[in-house]
Amino acid sequence: MYSRLLNLASNSLAKNVFKPDTPNFREERSSKSSQWKPCADNNKATTALVRSRELSNGYIMVSANGGLNQQRVAICNAVAVAALLNATLVLPRFLYSNVWKDPSQFGDIYQEDRFIEHLKDEVDIVKELPQHLKSTDDKNLSLVTDTELVKEAKPVDYIEHVLPLLKKYGMVHLFGYGNRLGFDPLPFDVQRLRCKCNFHALKFAPKIQEAGSLLVKRIRRYETSRSKLDEALLGESMARNSVKGGDQEPLKYLALHLRFEEDMVAYSLCDFGGGETERKELQAYREDHFPLLLKRLKKSKFVSPEELRKTGKCPLTPEEATLVLAGLGFKRGTYIYLAGSQIYGGPSRMLPLTTLYPNLVTKETLLTPQELAPFKNFSSQLAALDFIACAASDVFAMTDSGSQLSSLVSGFRTYYGNGHAPTLRPNKKRLAAILSGSETIKWKTFEDRVRKMVEEGNKVRLRPYGRSIYRQPKCPECMCKF
Repeated sequence: MYSRLLNLASNSLAKNVFKPDTPNFREERSSKSSQWKPCADNNKATTALVRSRELSNGYIMVSANGGLNQQRVAICNAVAVAALLNATLVLPRFLYSNVWKDPSQFGDIYQEDRFIEHLKDEVDIVKELPQHLKSTDDKNLSLVTDTELVKEAKPVDYIEHVLPLLKKYGMVHLFGYGNRLGFDPLPFDVQRLRCKCNFHALKFAPKIQEAGSLLVKRIRRYETSRSKLDEALLGESMARNSVKGGDQEPLKYLALHLRFEEDMVAYSLCDFGGGETERKELQAYREDHFPLLLKRLKKSKFVSPEELRKTGKCPLTPEEATLVLAGLGFKRGTYIYLAGSQIYGGPSRMLPLTTLYPNLVTKETLLTPQELAPFKNFSSQLAALDFIACAASDVFAMTDSGSQLSSLVSGFRTYYGNGHAPTLRPNKKRLAAILSGSETIKWKTFEDRVRKMVEEGNKVRLRPYGRSIYRQPKCPECMCKF
């Protein structure tokens, strides 16, 4: 789609191969000069919750849907709801999905005992529903589905709809639970608890930490200082798997989350230059996987693929991601960790990226088949490895700001990165405008416009009202200003 620009990018990278490295967005650009530090784990701030837990109103069960990152949000929301309703939380369960095809449960992904112990001062958490209440659950007497709770529900919705059931039956089962708790308004201590759950209580299981530390070690090649970010992700496994490299500097790397899987491409309704073959293929995929989308399209006004692209609704292609990286000045020798599933179009679609940036690695190329074997049929556990490699990177680049993985990883880096863990967020609408002149635009102009676009998105601002604390933790409920 952009052969002229890709040729210009290739020439530019060839000319710059011996030039000294530029900063390349190694630091966050903050809109405030003051430093914010992690402090959601400060127990002094949660005394109100401790005082309110003298008498439990009952048990809350949660069955979370989605993949790893949707489930993580559901867990943290469930902890907050248990505190809000003064209830005991049963360790969340994960629903089996025909999309994800992963039977993993909480203990397969996270450290159960640590999770329970770390939150014990604010919320009682048990592993099983008491025996005398299991018949109530079996009869679905207190089942609450997502259709009965609005998205971004407010505390009053839980108090009016869920609390009466909790008191009547002694338990409530939130089934298919997902994004059903809004971010504002919420009591300060409950919001802080949600941060504590996400950034402190949820630690990956030892086998995931071990494999994750191997990934990071093999990219960096040499031991690095144990940063707070490394410790939060990898715990003791980082020390066990580190390799000393004498006076040599560890290799720096960029992690790229390229959201260009077939489901994302098909759902977007965009055109990606593949002609009639692509159109038929994606339409067949929609008919098999997205019948509700097709039904909705019949009742709505037609929007052309050109208009979707112009308004920033299309996922970035591998070609576009390559051009952004080249425009930002990342050199040909840059090591890139590629996160995600199978890229739509396969190796041929990836050719621009792999040609201009040959040092591209994945978990499949960094780990041996034997090391990957324990995770092979567990998509959520594989996603956890991507989470670790992306969060630990020197620079993290996303192509879709709406992705749960990208949102959670960028928030984790803001929380623990101390201003040294930048995230690059291309503005798809602005990029579409830049690329609309791909046949005539000069490379220097392209570079300048891409840099300005990313610099704007690279600013780490205070969390606006109503926005996700998982993605934007820079707020008094999660972090402290020093």
